[in-house]
Amino acid sequence: MAGRTLGAKIAVARAVGTVARRAGRGGGTSLPGKVLMRLEPHAIGALAGRLPQGSVAISATNGKTTTAAMVASILERRGTRLVHNRAGANMAGGIASTLLGAARGGGIDGQLGLFEVDEFWLGQLVEELKPRKLLLGNLFRDQLDRYGELETIADRWAEIVARHGAATQLVLNADDPLVADLGREQPRVVFFGVEDDAMALPEMQHASDSKHCRRCGHAYEYDAVYLGHLGHYHCPRCGQRRPRPAVVAERVELRGTRGAAFALRIADDGNGGGEQVATVELPLPGLYNVYNALGAAALCHALGVPFAEIVAGLEQVAAAFGRAETISLGERDLSILLIKNPAGANEVLRTLALEPEQVDVLAVLNDNVADGRDVSWVWDADFELLAGRVRRVTCAGTRAAELALRLKYAGVDPERLVVVPELERALDAARADGDGTLFALPTYTALLALRELLARRGLAPEYWQ
Repeated sequence: MAGRTLGAKIAVARAVGTVARRAGRGGGTSLPGKVLMRLEPHAIGALAGRLPQGSVAISATNGKTTTAAMVASILERRGTRLVHNRAGANMAGGIASTLLGAARGGGIDGQLGLFEVDEFWLGQLVEELKPRKLLLGNLFRDQLDRYGELETIADRWAEIVARHGAATQLVLNADDPLVADLGREQPRVVFFGVEDDAMALPEMQHASDSKHCRRCGHAYEYDAVYLGHLGHYHCPRCGQRRPRPAVVAERVELRGTRGAAFALRIADDGNGGGEQVATVELPLPGLYNVYNALGAAALCHALGVPFAEIVAGLEQVAAAFGRAETISLGERDLSILLIKNPAGANEVLRTLALEPEQVDVLAVLNDNVADGRDVSWVWDADFELLAGRVRRVTCAGTRAAELALRLKYAGVDPERLVVVPELERALDAARADGDGTLFALPTYTALLALRELLARRGLAPEYWQ
């Protein structure tokens, strides 16, 4: 009877989705999932329970969409049928919609659930999904008006780990002190991290967030800083230090926006396999994507995927939506690089600074709810890296003027700055003036609007599938 009742509720939620699509609201929105959860509050748990191989979950401030895409690339190469929220709808409604779309009668069209999860929603969704593995990539300052300080999220994550750590294997970034701390008392943790002195920054960036030991409160000392507050650290007071990772990136080579390469090393897991090392030619740029690849490799290693298949899957990954995604505009290419907080923006800017020629940029800053109303974070991002590196910057979005002001103070010649708040006009202006690749740096809602505009013009497929 319960199955038939859930089936009826699924039918109602699907009907709502059909009506929404016909009304032009998009077929991949969270609305059907929200309706289903209103009708059946534990629908996520009920549908996830149908997956024969269970689920894995991924959460982080930065990189969870790309990391999930990398995991999907690895697993799908070996024939695993995934139920995956590819569109990035990572709150309860989006995950419910993903499961709803895969539900078939009393079963489900998939073997393994692969879900990226919003860091604020992680507790509720872990309760429902009961994932076999939980990958936690990083915690950076992001949308303080919504999330609060980093310690707030870290405390929530610690509660999740305390409740589920015995049943759910953790995959954690050893280089993030807040994240690594979650696994110190847990069994079977797989840590990953970077070990390459050549990638170390000369000093801690202004945008760095986690600088103090959660055990005793003393400031960490860093032996190497790689990205924001990620690196090699120790506490001089209590002795807390970075855990030794089993999955490591060495000999990292950054190739601007063209990609990156690194030596992937996975330690002996105790099952007789021995240590394994191979060079990964990653088709995505930046050290931040090396970290994403490490997380994906560590998660797949924990799932028992052979080393060679992990390497092959990483080398064949395609850019996730808006994360170094390149779209042809006909006469030139548009490369879209999402920026949404200081740490992520700095890595994008660091990558652009490696380009051999001056670049044309379309920068779009919105302050909608999903972006965070407070855009003061742009003053913590190191836009100074663009000074002298740009030929022209077209500033758009609801806070276009503030972004132009920030760039002026960063040292960008005012004559190279153009303010066109309306996105469509800004895209046309940026596209017409110059040649070569145009780099778009949008915040989250600006990314959605840009992608919708490109789809409407027939230049890109519809995003909400």
